[in-house]
Amino acid sequence: MRVLLVEDDELLGDGVRAGLVHYGHAVDWLKDGQSALHALQYEKFDIIVLDLGLPKVSGLDVLHKLRKAGNDTPVLVLTARDTTQDRVRGLDTGADDYLTKPFDLDELCARIRALQRRFAARASPHISYNNIVLDPASHSIFVNGELINIPRREFALLQKLLENVGHVLSRELLTQSLYGWEEDVDSNTLEVHIHNIRKKLGTNFIRTIRGVGYMVDKQS
Repeated sequence: MRVLLVEDDELLGDGVRAGLVHYGHAVDWLKDGQSALHALQYEKFDIIVLDLGLPKVSGLDVLHKLRKAGNDTPVLVLTARDTTQDRVRGLDTGADDYLTKPFDLDELCARIRALQRRFAARASPHISYNNIVLDPASHSIFVNGELINIPRREFALLQKLLENVGHVLSRELLTQSLYGWEEDVDSNTLEVHIHNIRKKLGTNFIRTIRGVGYMVDKQS
């Protein structure tokens, strides 16, 4: 999942980014509200983790402008402002969830997964496709009940494809869901990941739409 983290605290931001990357997310980290608004004009993210006390443009103003522009990306507000009034204001401005500092990284990741399920209109914590069960919480994949070992980026790629069964996803979108801005990506990296998944799940599991991208067909 591609996460935009907007946090001006260097120590906290670095820790959150490292933790989310460890959990398999691609994380882009910005440190002020103005930069976040600029990025959101041109880039698409799966979720936004947003501090309220930001320089240049406050987190609430970022949230207000985001919703006013019709951007429905799930937003998890992460802030030290813990009064009921602050929470109500954040949620009424358009936040989907609210987590106060200090917080536990496991809880943050669980809330991100919950927002992802809600946004995808998926009630189950697992993603099932024919004989495959993918568990985002434990980063586990089972085929016919047997655990399959898979690296975190291939897991994230597979999850993205299974969340969009029947839809073609562009090469650019899939690459962005796996790698942040600061990571060097070889031109054939995505194809290598696709090849490795096919080796584990079958050569026809992921279909190439030449000149467009990749997709997993609807369940048979």
